[in-house]
Amino acid sequence: MTGNATHETPGPSDTPLRVGLVGYGLAGSVFHAPLIAATEGLVLDTVVTSDEERRAQARAEFPGVRFAASPQELWERADALDLIVIASPNKTHVPIATAALEAGLPVVVDKPIAGTAAEARGLAALAEERGLLLSVFQNRRWDNDFRTLARLVADGELGEVQRFESRFERWRPQPKGGWRESGDPQEIGGLLYDLGSHVVDQALTLFGPAALVYAESDVRRPGAAADDDTFLAITHVNGVRSHLYVSATTAQLGPRFRVLGRRAGYVKYGLDPQEAELRAGARPTADRPWGEEPEELWGRIGSGESPLTGGGTPVRTLPGDYPAYYAAVADALRGKGENPVNALQAAAALDVLEAARRSAREGVTVKLSASAGAASTSAASTSAASASADTEEQPV
Repeated sequence: MTGNATHETPGPSDTPLRVGLVGYGLAGSVFHAPLIAATEGLVLDTVVTSDEERRAQARAEFPGVRFAASPQELWERADALDLIVIASPNKTHVPIATAALEAGLPVVVDKPIAGTAAEARGLAALAEERGLLLSVFQNRRWDNDFRTLARLVADGELGEVQRFESRFERWRPQPKGGWRESGDPQEIGGLLYDLGSHVVDQALTLFGPAALVYAESDVRRPGAAADDDTFLAITHVNGVRSHLYVSATTAQLGPRFRVLGRRAGYVKYGLDPQEAELRAGARPTADRPWGEEPEELWGRIGSGESPLTGGGTPVRTLPGDYPAYYAAVADALRGKGENPVNALQAAAALDVLEAARRSAREGVTVKLSASAGAASTSAASTSAASASADTEEQPV
């Protein structure tokens, strides 16, 4: 079996698969729990949290859900569960995923799956050895703008793409605190590994493996301890150049995407609406539109003129579809489809993140060497490719 291996769950296909969710902070409560509950064939069985306020929040939305104080309680009743979802702090991803796999349970891990590509490949090897699904929650592959761009690239609407610009920018002049902004390397915090995990994954998904990585990473805000303003430049093996920006200090936001091809360019402003909808309490259901945005927010395709002065033609934005991730996981568990995001693809993204960290620290461009251990899928070409960073291993 490979990193794409599926795990067929025994029992009737109409029996819901029982999910144990580890963590009920932002990731668990806003993203995972609602999407699990909205997916046909999955049921949220147990939430692991010892926080009474979070338990009350989960109980109010999911009556009948069970609770556990620690992941160990899930391993003790592994035969009563079909999937473990890990939405706990980054530093816990590897030990909890390892324990789940050793207990014989398929696993979904929030990004980043690990602090290093080596750890990600170690988890992939363990999952392969046990014949279990190991998937990574890269939900932004199902953003409305990314789905639209992937279609434009696949259909050749832009011609040969030369430069891909992607921005995930925010204006948060005051640090919020917490582990995500901690300077402790053990926490795996900072924007490079947070929002950077998304923009790098999208770039590799569209344009394949990276050959060179250059980065600039800064701590801009007074009192901040982790990177909050980072730029990455990737030269892909196929020659495409990706310029990726992640920032919490952007007073004027740039376009989410600006993609330049030989035939035309595509420019898109604004963020996919799904996160905002989930935070506001909206839930995906069959009887209401999901992930749609108004026409005035559609991106534009054209050449020779700025979209801000009326240049180009509006392109309808495809609906965002986060529910598709868990639907694909459910199919994979039943042996009806492929793992939507495998651990080797996540390892390839971590190769780039590790190289970016070294580049920013040392002021060098890092060359990546080919490795059969990492896979990066291109939307423009269905062939698999791989890369591993020629860089020193960093602490988790």
